Amino acid sequence: MSKSKVKAISLDPEKSNGGLEGMYKEYFLDYASYVILERAVPAIEDGLKPVQRRILHTLKKIDDGRYHKVANVIGQTMQYHPHGDAAIGAALVNLGQKDLLIDTQGNWGNYITGDASAAPRYIEARLTKFALDVAFNAKTTEWQLSYDGRNKEPITLPMKFPLVLAQGVEGIAVGLSTKILPHNFVELIKASIKALEGKRFKLYPDFQTGGKIDVSEYNQGKRGGKVKVRARIEQRDKKTLAITELPYGVTTGNLIDSILKANDKGKIQIKKVIDNTAKNVEILLELPSGVSAEVTLEALYAFTNCEISISPNAVVIADKKPLFCGVDDLLKISAENTKGLLKKELEIQKSELLEKWHAVSLEKIFIENRIYRDIEEAESFEEVLKIIDKGLRKYVKTPGDKATKNDKRLKLKREITEEDIIKLTEIKIKKISKYNKFKTDELLKSIEDELKQVNYDLKHLTEYAIAYFERLLEKYGKGKERKTEIAEFDTIKAVAVVAKNAKLYVNRKEGFIGTGIKKDEFISECSDIDDIIGFTKQGTMRVVRNGDKVFIGKNLLHAAVWKKGDERTTYNMIYIDAKSGRAYAKRFNVTSITRDKEYDLTTGDAKNKVVYFAAHPNGETETVQIQLTPGCRAKKKVFDFDFADLEIKGRGSKGNIVTKWPVRKVTQLEVGESSLGAVEVWIDLTSGRLNKEGHGKYLGEFESGEMIITVYKNGTYMLSEFNFDKKYDGPNLIDAEKLYEETVLSCVYYEGEKGWTMVKRFHIETQSEDVYTKFISHHKSSKLYLATLSETPVVKFSYKKNNQKQEEEIDLSEFIGVKGWKAIGNKLGEYKILKIEEHGEEDKSVSKSVTKSNDASLKDNKGNQSKKNGIINPGDTIEFDF
Repeated sequence: MSKSKVKAISLDPEKSNGGLEGMYKEYFLDYASYVILERAVPAIEDGLKPVQRRILHTLKKIDDGRYHKVANVIGQTMQYHPHGDAAIGAALVNLGQKDLLIDTQGNWGNYITGDASAAPRYIEARLTKFALDVAFNAKTTEWQLSYDGRNKEPITLPMKFPLVLAQGVEGIAVGLSTKILPHNFVELIKASIKALEGKRFKLYPDFQTGGKIDVSEYNQGKRGGKVKVRARIEQRDKKTLAITELPYGVTTGNLIDSILKANDKGKIQIKKVIDNTAKNVEILLELPSGVSAEVTLEALYAFTNCEISISPNAVVIADKKPLFCGVDDLLKISAENTKGLLKKELEIQKSELLEKWHAVSLEKIFIENRIYRDIEEAESFEEVLKIIDKGLRKYVKTPGDKATKNDKRLKLKREITEEDIIKLTEIKIKKISKYNKFKTDELLKSIEDELKQVNYDLKHLTEYAIAYFERLLEKYGKGKERKTEIAEFDTIKAVAVVAKNAKLYVNRKEGFIGTGIKKDEFISECSDIDDIIGFTKQGTMRVVRNGDKVFIGKNLLHAAVWKKGDERTTYNMIYIDAKSGRAYAKRFNVTSITRDKEYDLTTGDAKNKVVYFAAHPNGETETVQIQLTPGCRAKKKVFDFDFADLEIKGRGSKGNIVTKWPVRKVTQLEVGESSLGAVEVWIDLTSGRLNKEGHGKYLGEFESGEMIITVYKNGTYMLSEFNFDKKYDGPNLIDAEKLYEETVLSCVYYEGEKGWTMVKRFHIETQSEDVYTKFISHHKSSKLYLATLSETPVVKFSYKKNNQKQEEEIDLSEFIGVKGWKAIGNKLGEYKILKIEEHGEEDKSVSKSVTKSNDASLKDNKGNQSKKNGIINPGDTIEFDF
């Protein structure tokens, strides 16, 4: 809806329908319609907002192949656009930065750093060849008057490309907004071809800034969908992370600001931020000593703009109304629209060729049969026209003439008009004198050949449209490959990666917990986003968000960091019911709550009292001694009670009766084993995460405190207590096992100082947890070839000796005995290994995964033990280039 079409509105409230109320309603609807149709939302036909369309039309109108000052372009565009120069300039810069339709020169700003462009008088622009090919054709364009009626402007451009999906668009109107993410140029063309062929296709966003994207909830860009976008972060060394690509819509400036804010709040620990961004992004993050690069990387995704969520909402204008649809539908509509425009161009071309053929044919007859001589005696122009018309009809037949048997006249494709005859009278004598019959016949033949091809293309329009897209891909597709990597992101639990940046204290009597009450009792390390659980002597429980000073309830018995879904932490409690005087015992866990809500764990009487409470992180049982009051009539006034006799139930259970006599004191005697049993643990060797769902390699059953050994490509191993929140260095992880006393690590490595290939086998003697221990020599040229935790490691390897390739197979357990972890090992040879692989029986942990896993998890296990994940396992082949 152009401004010239907005109806005039009376400013007199008395003349407006419904008085003042009707006037506001009428004005608002007109304004809302104008903003939606004329400013904020793109048209489905060309994917452009009105201001963008007017800019491109202006650039086409002044196009002479050279650059134009942007200030001049803005001024020329104001003939068509009824708004200020600032809006036009901003839209022009935005179009230029997308690097698709406008060829720019000068400082156009930087979408990476957020720097603004230079003033319009200093920068220049012109249309790209791509824009000239796909966006303009005056013959197929529909026109309208501009807002002041002085100029003509296109209603929509004849766009033969899914521009709205390539560039993306964002706009906010009155009561309506649109957000369509940009997609990859090459993928859009290939998808257009598939749409024309009736095949299925998938479209996912692609950004100039690169990065990574999780499209699992994209929902074709419809309202309600979302994508997660991450920066690309590399680990340069143990203390340095490098951000090399940004999430869409994030600049280096606001990314660094978000990192500094997270550091100030203690959510991450960064020593120094260095911005080396020039043409390419490079933000270096230096970590303080003792801070894990892996955990910091995940914390960056959890607490900074290194990961953002974007909610698309694909809305376009179709038939002067908003249309809500997915990107797949938009592409199909665009492909069909392109096909329709190509058909229109072919029909126009056919019409022009027919007219040209008609004109050349009449000219040929007029000159070759010397009809021009018959007009020498004519006394008026009207008589000249009649003579020529009569002369032509001797040699041609028109569609209305009846055909005869020996009729050799040339058949025209339409009637002869007076305009045709007038054109013949305008032929110059020079042309008649130099007329060449052969060239004329050749011209007619070429026109007929073109007509034949056009008719063929019209009959095979789909194939013609596909060929058009293929030409676009060949001509402009180079250098427009996908920049944003499609990946599936792990859900990062903020509490698992946040730095333990605070200490938790408790005031048991007053019932307060927090990080600011430092004069009170210290509980544990914590973060400022942890949830804290507390239990009171009255038998109530509450979970609150950590803070400086937060009230839970007076007379606190226990307070600790609480984790949602924790099924192993078990609480043992004995309380006295005030009404009956009986003592009840219960075991329960707390897996879900409503934060800040008080829960009663007893029978609900305000006078109930807890006489014993204990929390156990792994469901351990315990035995307590119960002493009754001396004055009671019970025969046995001191007895033991074992919590192992109770089942673990929900927090709302009443519990079991322990005694009906008054209780004086309850004392813990001993803590037993976990009643929950061991937990089965798997490790995903790709991501480096432990899990209970059967993903990856089976490690075994773990009790609290049992250890895992992980082996890495750089010739190190690490011992760690099993913890589902821990993340290992997946990309460099070779293998992982449950640690036993008899565990033996066997390896083949190149000793850099001596230039030998060595073999060593050793028991794990070190006790330090979460510390990388180097088990090959520290020389810079030393290199690990193979490491295995197999009990009977047999390896087959090849090497060069005297320029001859040699192959050998040895049993490492027979080649060398088990020695200390610091031993250099035994020399295998004075050469470098070319290829090495392991054969033999699978180790005990793998055997356990076969016996304890179902078929599906066994398949996952094998699938994760592949070279694709960078893991060396039995049967793998590893090649080295020297």
